[in-house]
Amino acid sequence: MTSSKELHKMTIEKLGQLFPIIIQDYSHKWINHYQSESKLIINSFSQSDIVKIDHIGSTAIPGLKAQPTIDILLQVSDKIDIQKLKQVFKSLNYQINEQPDNPPPHLTFVKGYTEQGFKGQAYHVHIRYKGDWDELRFRDYLINHKKLAKEYETLKLKLADLYKNDREAYTNSKTDFIQKVIKLTRK
Repeated sequence: MTSSKELHKMTIEKLGQLFPIIIQDYSHKWINHYQSESKLIINSFSQSDIVKIDHIGSTAIPGLKAQPTIDILLQVSDKIDIQKLKQVFKSLNYQINEQPDNPPPHLTFVKGYTEQGFKGQAYHVHIRYKGDWDELRFRDYLINHKKLAKEYETLKLKLADLYKNDREAYTNSKTDFIQKVIKLTRK
């Protein structure tokens, strides 16, 4: 397995070539991937460490075309030992991607990335303390508003064409739409 240090040494351009934006038709396998991975994660911690685990992102929205990466939101106890958390995810073949700009505890773990590109199923596990997270609101709103979900799909397809090898530009270009939906969820 490639270490996260090796991937972090790569330029954004090299990473964009290795991990292009690819949008696929919805797959019922995504829910199965989420269920098996969430079970693996839950079984690796004590019950008191985990508050809640959820499938988030586009693969959690039935019928929506998406990048085939399974995003998981893991809400943990504020008493969790962060070093133990890191060790557990490392033992599950995840790489750490610390993100100081994200809400505490500022951690994301990724799996499925190598120096040769994607290998197997890609996962992103976003670690947060208990809270009211926009990712859940966004997911639920699009599940219940199919027309808006279709607009999001159209936007993602357009952006994938524009930014196939630029993940940052792809992600940043979705922000206005996502914020618009989040605002709708608060009405």
